[in-house]
Amino acid sequence: MDSETLIESAIRVLNTADPYEKARLGDSIAVKWLQGAISEPYDPTVDLPVMDRPARLTNVKLVSPSLMPKLGKAGSLQSRQAIVHSLVHIESWAVDLSWDIIARFGKQEKMPREFFTDFVRVAQDEGRHFTLLAARLEEIGSRYGAFPAHDGLWDSATATSHDLLARLAIEHCVHEARGLDVLPTTISRFRNGGDNETADLLERVVYPEEITHCAAGVKWFKYLCARSKNPEVTVNSVEADDILEEIIQKFHSVVREHFRGPLKPPFNAEARKAAGFGPQWYEPLAVKESNA
Repeated sequence: MDSETLIESAIRVLNTADPYEKARLGDSIAVKWLQGAISEPYDPTVDLPVMDRPARLTNVKLVSPSLMPKLGKAGSLQSRQAIVHSLVHIESWAVDLSWDIIARFGKQEKMPREFFTDFVRVAQDEGRHFTLLAARLEEIGSRYGAFPAHDGLWDSATATSHDLLARLAIEHCVHEARGLDVLPTTISRFRNGGDNETADLLERVVYPEEITHCAAGVKWFKYLCARSKNPEVTVNSVEADDILEEIIQKFHSVVREHFRGPLKPPFNAEARKAAGFGPQWYEPLAVKESNA
């Protein structure tokens, strides 16, 4: 199997319906790529179709985001179960999103090898988050599929399936960054509810790694913008400072085109800064556009 390319492997993950198996398979592929057992990102002579929607089990009842029951504030066991369940569901989609960006855009956009490695690492992290959170959900007396969920994350992926710049901006610099904004509150709610184990898992594993995922989005958004000006640019030679203003303006226009409504403050400025983008990136997007 190791003669297969990374994109072929990514498509195998996307075609795996069981989320536990998806995470396991993704981890084994990530290890092979990072150790060099899978050596080629793709075959330049072969165009592989990527499915519109990854394989998923049907054991999770899906509802519209607007019809999702309130999760509560982690004061009761049921509220804690509901919050962990929602996180498990998000991570299950994050696994698919990471492999999808590799399979859908890597060859099409002639991305450098480092792009593939960055998102392989993201995919591996998301699979680990899924596995750990799903195990924690069972420890507190529930299971994945016990609560309804929504597929808003994949809806955004579908809407950005023809535009890597938009995919990076919306999934990695809007949705993932929103996760950074809300995680500290979620962690403190679990602590206040007496569930230090879940709080520790979120604080020590999920939270710091999500910062690096957001950073990957910012890094490759900057690279694509720089490459559109200078096709010879490498990711290590992106001197973003001279065109940073332009990149940020581009970010604003992409987000306004693909994301409905303003971004929700309060923002976690410290985590966002650690991910590589300051307030000038997101604060203007928290204000409704005037039609004047």
